[in-house]
Amino acid sequence: MLTGCAGLDVQSAGPDTAGGGKADKGEVADARKKLADLAVKGRAPKTGFDRDEFGPAWADVDRNGCDTRNDILKRDLEDETFKPGTHDCIVLTGTLRDPYGGKTIDFKRGQDTSMDVQIDHLIPLSDAWQKGAQRWSETKRKEFANDPLNLLAVDGPLNNQKSDADAATWLPPRKAYRCAYISRQIDVKAKYELWVTAAEKSAMETILDAC
Repeated sequence: MLTGCAGLDVQSAGPDTAGGGKADKGEVADARKKLADLAVKGRAPKTGFDRDEFGPAWADVDRNGCDTRNDILKRDLEDETFKPGTHDCIVLTGTLRDPYGGKTIDFKRGQDTSMDVQIDHLIPLSDAWQKGAQRWSETKRKEFANDPLNLLAVDGPLNNQKSDADAATWLPPRKAYRCAYISRQIDVKAKYELWVTAAEKSAMETILDAC
C-alpha cells in the first residue's frame, strides 16, 4: 500500500547511491526478484500525457515547508549554503558528485546556472504514463512525481540526454553506477506496480548479470 503524500520521507531514499555506485549483492538479488515479478507488456500510447497530469512541478508533498527540488538538492549535494530566512530550505550553492557521469559540479542558484544540476525522475513521467500511470488517481501520480525514491540530483546535460528514455535506450555513461541505477528503477517500478517492456526487462537483466 502506498503512503499518503505527507508520508513521503526524503531521507529514506537518500543518495544510496548519489556519488557512489555499486549495489551490494543483497540489493542485486532483491532487484532480480522484483524484476521477475513485474508484468511485461507493450508500451501504451502516449496519448493524453501532460506534465500537469502529475501535479504541479516540485510540490511540497511532505509538508516540510520546502519544495521537492530543494529537498533533493539538500539531500544529494554536499557543503550546501542556503538563502537566509528560508529555514535552510532554498539551496544557494553546493557540490554535486554526479552519479551519472562522475563529474564534480559546483551548483550555484541563478537564472543561468541552476539547470547545471537537475533533478531526474529515474522512471521518467512520460515513461510511467505509458506503463500504467494513465490509470492512476491524480493523488498517486502526484506522489510518484515527488517520491524521493524516484528522484536524484544529476548533471543537467546528461539528464537532458536521457529525456524520457527507459533502460532499453539509455543508461548512465558511468558504468560503475549502472547496477545501482537499475536496482533503483526496479524498486520504483515494484512500488508503483508499473510494467516493463520486453526490451527494457532484457536490458535490466543484462546489467544485473554484470553486477
